[in-house]
Amino acid sequence: MKTVFKGNAWTFGDNVDTDQIIPAEHLVTMDNKELARHAFSKVAPDFAKMVVAGDIVVAKRNFGCGSSREHAPRALMGAGVSCVVAESFARIFFRNSINIGLPLVEAKLAAKDGDRVTVDLGKGAARNESTGHEAGFASYPPFVMMLIEKGGLVPYTMEMLGCRR
Repeated sequence: MKTVFKGNAWTFGDNVDTDQIIPAEHLVTMDNKELARHAFSKVAPDFAKMVVAGDIVVAKRNFGCGSSREHAPRALMGAGVSCVVAESFARIFFRNSINIGLPLVEAKLAAKDGDRVTVDLGKGAARNESTGHEAGFASYPPFVMMLIEKGGLVPYTMEMLGCRR
């Protein structure tokens, strides 16, 4: 998996909870593509129709708060979101995202919808290419970076066990 992401920004504010990311009535599947059809449906109704592979979610504080469902990061991955940049994340959302291979970056990046954003996990830099604003962040520990590069905890574990997918 790559460690540099470039895409258009989708911006959100503080306290975006998992019910906003994927409403509870759509939790009847674990299929990422099906979940993606309903991502942000109540707070950004055009998101699922307009998001393209590689786009980046940029948010304020406490992104992913609420329930501990893994469906929320799965919906974002299914929609093609390559990375989420936020000032802070709910701990369980952070862990669930890393476990499935969705990179999250804690940085205060000023952006508006449609701005071009680049995130470089190796350099620890998020940059709004449209405005030139850049925000640094702490790099992942090597093991977490490896999990992301392998696509998450399950692919990593299967590789370690010598299993084929």
